Amino acid sequence: VLAVTVLTSTGATAARGTRRRVLDLARGALHAGCDGVVASAREAPALRRAFGQELRILCPGIRPRHAQAGDQERIATPAEAVARGADWLVVGRPITAAANPRQAAQRILQEMEEGAHVNT
Repeated sequence: VLAVTVLTSTGATAARGTRRRVLDLARGALHAGCDGVVASAREAPALRRAFGQELRILCPGIRPRHAQAGDQERIATPAEAVARGADWLVVGRPITAAANPRQAAQRILQEMEEGAHVNT
């Protein structure tokens, strides 16, 4: 069971204090028995510092380098999200809206592999 923290469509100006809010919501989720949280990759490092591997992190708002942000405000590339501590990624429209979804997914995987080599 995952608990949703702050939506990735929340804008930067409305997001002041977002990290604190996400951490507070994550504490509540852990206390309630949740296995993890849904949170922006921007807050993933703070969640990892606070909870280690105790909570799993699912990050929506994932946009590969070549994709537009769309309605998402607080986004990260797949490689950035993994490097920041995400366990799972949600990549929607960059794949589903692509002319060739399989090719789009393969391109994302390639980008992640390239990012992993840079981060090691």
